[in-house]
Amino acid sequence: MPSDLVRNRLLTVIAAVVAVAALRWGAPVLIPIVVAIFIIAAAWPIRKLFPGSVPAAISYGGTMLILLAIFAVFFAAIYFSMAQVATTFIAHDERFRSIYSRYVEWAEPMGLPTLDASGGYDRLLAIGRSLVGDVYTMLSYLGIIAVIVVLGFPEVPALSKKFRTQFGRDENREIYGTVTEIAHSIQQYLGITVVTSIITGLATGLWSFAMGLELALIWGILNFLLNFVPVIGNLVGIIPPTLYAFIQFGGYTMPLAVFGGLLLLNLIISNFIYPMLQGRGLSMPPVTIIISLLFWGWVWGLAGGLLAVPLTAVLVIVCERFESTKKFARILGEEPRSETD
Repeated sequence: MPSDLVRNRLLTVIAAVVAVAALRWGAPVLIPIVVAIFIIAAAWPIRKLFPGSVPAAISYGGTMLILLAIFAVFFAAIYFSMAQVATTFIAHDERFRSIYSRYVEWAEPMGLPTLDASGGYDRLLAIGRSLVGDVYTMLSYLGIIAVIVVLGFPEVPALSKKFRTQFGRDENREIYGTVTEIAHSIQQYLGITVVTSIITGLATGLWSFAMGLELALIWGILNFLLNFVPVIGNLVGIIPPTLYAFIQFGGYTMPLAVFGGLLLLNLIISNFIYPMLQGRGLSMPPVTIIISLLFWGWVWGLAGGLLAVPLTAVLVIVCERFESTKKFARILGEEPRSETD
């Protein structure tokens, strides 16, 4: 193997390690910036709802008000659902401990995974508190994100003009096309995710109501919110209503019916409705989504989990633009379909 090739590969590995370390170390600064950029890219079509005759200041102000209303509803739903779930679980703490102890007694002889019987339930609560802490950490970034969005949104036309000027020539047109494609992919991903989240929330709420499960609205809102975390969020969203079914109904028949129905609904939405909406756009195989969730979750915590798919999509788009990295884009993305498929 030529020495130059070995050197270049070692430098590539070193650069990748340094980049990942920089992402982790710079998380407090990078997360608000990345989230703000995604919000601006996703919200830009809202501005187009205003007629061209409307002054720019009014269209920007109206867009900000619409964004503010959306965020207010979104985070009010987060607070409301988390408060209700936390209150419910605290009120039935002893009952849940009893259920967990029975599970341990049943699972240990069969070799199923359990935490240690003495402190396992408390460890589960600690994990739950850690996740709640991650949510509140994300909420603490809202002020910084809002400032970046408010200041950055009016600068988009000027920035776009600069890009066209600097990268509008034939030899540099690829860069401008890449930026445009990334913005379109972010808009597409968020739009599809919002639609599938609404469908998931409605389906969960209706199934819970049909089964006579209390707090049906809460379970619907919770699953709507968790659907923004691909794959893992869908699985996690099934657990609270199933556990509550044990409290409300007792026995195993109704809890299993609740669990089976919610699992079936999520499978239908994930395997049929989501691919139908997704089409040939922002599509990645499930294994890529899982790996991206693990990686970005490790790098940026809960924020990384929420941003994992669009961040990986950006990486795929950038890799696709260069011959030397195109093979990585083909590995991460879906295999292109032939006309006969």
